[in-house]
Amino acid sequence: MITLITGGGRSGKSRYALELAGSYGKRVFIASAVAIDPEMRKRIGNHRRERGNGFVTLEVPLDPAAALQSLPPGTEVALLDCLTVWLGNLMHGEGISDDSSCVEIESFLDLLSSPPCDLIIVTNEVGMGIIPDNAMARTFRDLAGRLNQRVAAKADRVILMVSGVPLVVKGCS
Repeated sequence: MITLITGGGRSGKSRYALELAGSYGKRVFIASAVAIDPEMRKRIGNHRRERGNGFVTLEVPLDPAAALQSLPPGTEVALLDCLTVWLGNLMHGEGISDDSSCVEIESFLDLLSSPPCDLIIVTNEVGMGIIPDNAMARTFRDLAGRLNQRVAAKADRVILMVSGVPLVVKGCS
């Protein structure tokens, strides 16, 4: 079962993902964030406190497919938080500007055809607001939109978070 949870900033995506993962026994949290500044260090600390000790945590900023292929034995669910942070890492760390030539993205999407366990994937919905005023932000929005569409197509369930309320867009609740 692949569940994609999307929504705007502070919509409750991560909290809801943790709730869904809470029904599983052996859980792995795949964190894509990198502590590049004080604000990000604080956000990462807050996320760590929110999830507590109930997860094995893998910090994987660039290659979640490799992390998913090397999960601890017996893993029942992996929660990846989040696709858009990972995409930003690829843009800034690897210099990608075109998703069609990105090996990491293609490897991740290929793995979704036969995941090693249930997956809960968090992403940001970035295309519902104003059109960004600069080329890099527009590229990010476009790449994120296409990545979200491709993951949603493979997901069994897609949930849109609105003001902390989960709305099932695809699949069963």
